[in-house]
Amino acid sequence: MKAVSQLSIAPVKGLALVHPDEIEVGPRGVAGNRAFFLMDARGRKFDQIEHGRLGMVRARYDAASDRLTLRFPDGTCVDDEVRLGDKVAARFSNGRRTVRGRLVNGSFAEALSDYADAALRLVKPDDETQLLRRRGPVTLLSDASVDELARRVGRERVDPRRFRMLISVAGCEPHEEDDWIGREVRVGEAVVRVLEEVDRCAVTTQDPPTGIPDLDTLRTIGTYRGIRRRRNKNRIDFGVFGEVARPGRVRVGDPIEPA
Repeated sequence: MKAVSQLSIAPVKGLALVHPDEIEVGPRGVAGNRAFFLMDARGRKFDQIEHGRLGMVRARYDAASDRLTLRFPDGTCVDDEVRLGDKVAARFSNGRRTVRGRLVNGSFAEALSDYADAALRLVKPDDETQLLRRRGPVTLLSDASVDELARRVGRERVDPRRFRMLISVAGCEPHEEDDWIGREVRVGEAVVRVLEEVDRCAVTTQDPPTGIPDLDTLRTIGTYRGIRRRRNKNRIDFGVFGEVARPGRVRVGDPIEPA
């Protein structure tokens, strides 16, 4: 039986994933997923691409109390309420789009700047869905696809966290999720309309526990799955994403049933 094996969200884009037992999938995704992002001194988005060790910082956001907690690898903890300041605009996708929001006051930016050795600011976007995949807020990846990648590189296991997918799926054949494109898939109480493959970036080369590039995922995936041309760009695909056809609660262990 196909079932949800793991759920993954990131309260702050680029920081460590959080693995809740259940999530509420709304019309525009999961509230609180990528509720914040980092911006550098030049007004550009800053995440693991620029500093892989950001993926070792754990964030917890309580939307009800509007309180954010950051825990750093050395045990340091920064906990404060979210107080919004000046309006800002950050450049994403090499300047091809702009995300607007407001600076978050307090000690978060200072702690993250010291950790990354870069002048950083923490931003709460005006619309957090701008930080999700524009062609669909739900991402799915089968455990079997990750196992196949491990087999291809001669490893016993590849950590699936490096792909930062919302929903991991047990009980599939490798890359079976690709067959769901154009179909609706029932995931727990929610229904997702699968739209397209997810094209991967260099973040997937980084080892989640250390932030250090240790595996040439892009070359390996491109070699055995091919490089595909879509919307005037060469893409290396791994996993799928889709839009929410029917909102609902999703729990670890819930069945997944393609229509």
